[in-house]
Amino acid sequence: MHKQAGRAALALLGVAASAVAALAQPAPDTISAIRARGQLVCGVSINAVGFALPDTRGNYAGLDVDTCRAVAAAVLGDANKVKFVPTTAQVRFTALQSGEVDMLARNTTWTLGREAQLGLAFASVNFYDGQGFMVKQSAGVTSARQLDGATVCVQPGTTTELNLADYFRANRMRMTPVVIEQPEEIRQAFRSGRCDAYTNDASSLASFRAAEGKDGEQYILLPEIISKEPLGAVVRKGDWRFFDVARWSHFAMVTAEELGITSKNIDSFMSSANPDVQRLLGRSGEFGKAMGLDNDWAVRIIRQVGNFGESWERNITPLGVPRGINALWTKGGLQYAPPIR
Repeated sequence: MHKQAGRAALALLGVAASAVAALAQPAPDTISAIRARGQLVCGVSINAVGFALPDTRGNYAGLDVDTCRAVAAAVLGDANKVKFVPTTAQVRFTALQSGEVDMLARNTTWTLGREAQLGLAFASVNFYDGQGFMVKQSAGVTSARQLDGATVCVQPGTTTELNLADYFRANRMRMTPVVIEQPEEIRQAFRSGRCDAYTNDASSLASFRAAEGKDGEQYILLPEIISKEPLGAVVRKGDWRFFDVARWSHFAMVTAEELGITSKNIDSFMSSANPDVQRLLGRSGEFGKAMGLDNDWAVRIIRQVGNFGESWERNITPLGVPRGINALWTKGGLQYAPPIR
């Protein structure tokens, strides 16, 4: 018994020593690393129309791209100083954990497991989404409840795969998953009829349909949304100053929309007597300095990237996706920024 107690005590001492060693490690300084590099490295999706898509010159555009660009504008003063790294669902978290990228903005769902177990923190939600189903019009299916016995294309290593199994189990239906990792291979399987339905976040399905052009008219989104999928920016835990910058860069865009400040009219607000405007634009207070930034950090974001509504109109509206719950809270939506004060 004494030997066991001794071993237990040694084990506890070992754990304590490990904890002390972990605390002794210097906290990461992502902002300094970005400045030394002269570039933000941001993990994004692979060819996701409306979220992250390069043109023929390699210039990226999309809602997630704007999330990255806003952080670059805040930290470096230039929204164009971003290196975009396309990441798959399978490697995205490893890329962030290892430091290959500074942050992720790639249609990634905020969940307890991911935040508590992976050493990551979700800084913002730029798209409140939900998982849906797409079928061909020729199938004559109008509801997900009609998919009993169907084959369903799904990507592995995602919340989508788990939600799919849960939905069919809860509704006592059968299905055969067709599990394919690469997004384009999934889409090709769906096009060719290898699966009866394709499931993903509704935003991703809309992006795929838009990318198909006229051919996309043969596909329909079924009305059921079977999950909550808050998508947003992800950073490593431990560097809370960079977390603040990533979070408040999004909130600055939301606040600007709420106040009616756009990339085109921002100069007319510089002399505003509105205290909320003054604080956002760095005319009063030292809120930028509190994050290790200049006080005009939000001005740079608004000038170079725009407010959240401008980004939505530029990237998501062409997909035919309404603002819905992504509208400002003042218009019945969920986009709500805490006050800058």
